Amino acid sequence: MPERYCRDFSSKIPNLGPALCEAAQLQDTQARSVMGRTIWSRDIRPGDPRLRVLVLGGIHGDEMSSGSLVFHWIALAQTPPADTPLPIHWRFIPVLNPDGLFSRPSRRVNAHGVDLNRNFPTPNWARDAKVYWETRTHRDPRRWPGSKPLSEPESRFLLEQMERFKPNLIVSVHAPYGVLDFDGPASPPSRLGRLYLDQVGIYPGSLGNYGGIHKGVPVVTIELTSASRTPQEAEIRQMWLDLLRWTTDRLGPGLSTASP
Repeated sequence: MPERYCRDFSSKIPNLGPALCEAAQLQDTQARSVMGRTIWSRDIRPGDPRLRVLVLGGIHGDEMSSGSLVFHWIALAQTPPADTPLPIHWRFIPVLNPDGLFSRPSRRVNAHGVDLNRNFPTPNWARDAKVYWETRTHRDPRRWPGSKPLSEPESRFLLEQMERFKPNLIVSVHAPYGVLDFDGPASPPSRLGRLYLDQVGIYPGSLGNYGGIHKGVPVVTIELTSASRTPQEAEIRQMWLDLLRWTTDRLGPGLSTASP
C-alpha cells in the first residue's frame, strides 16, 4: 500500500497511526468503490491452514472504529500465540466502504446512498427489503437497501470474496451498540472481551442473514461500543484471543483442511 493511502486512513480512522497501517502490508484487490477508490485486503496464511476466516470492517463508513480494530487484529495475526492449535488462513478487509469513510462527514452508506449491509441477495429480498425499509425504518435514508440486491460494486466484491475464498467463518465489525450478534450454524460465542452475545434479529439483505442463514456460513457480528473510539489495547487483544479460542473449539473439529 502506498504511503499516501496510510496517511489518508490514519486521518480518518481512530487509533491508527501510519506505522500500524504500513505494517499491515495491505494489497490492492483490484476492486473499486463507486467513486473508484481501492478496496484493500491482507491475507495471512500458514503453510497448512485448517480454517479460512474472513474479517471485515467499515461496511458502514461512519463506524470508523471497526476499521481500526481490523488493522490491530492484522498485527496480532502476524504473530499468533505459540500454543494456537489450529492454523488459520485469515483474510482481512479493513474498509469495505471507503467512499462512506472519506465522505465529509463520514457516512453509513456508500456513494450511491445504499446501505451495503442491506444489499445482499437474501431470499425474498425483492418482497421484503423495501417493505422493511418503508415500515420499520420509516424510509431512513441511512438504511436504503438499494434498487436491487448486489446493485453496488462493494457488495458484489464481497460476494465474490465469499464465493472464491469459501470462508468457514465471517467476522463483521460494526459499532456502536456494544454487543455480539451471531447468525448461522454452530454455537455462538458467549462473549468476546467485554462484549456479550445479544442477538438483535434478522434483516432483509444483511450479511448475517445472507451468509449465516441462507449460505450456512457462521457470521459473528461485533458491535463495538463507540464508532469513533477503539477499545484499549488490552481489550483488543482479549477479544482476539477469545475469538481464536471459540474458533478452535467450535469450528475446528471435522472441518475440511482444503484451502483455496
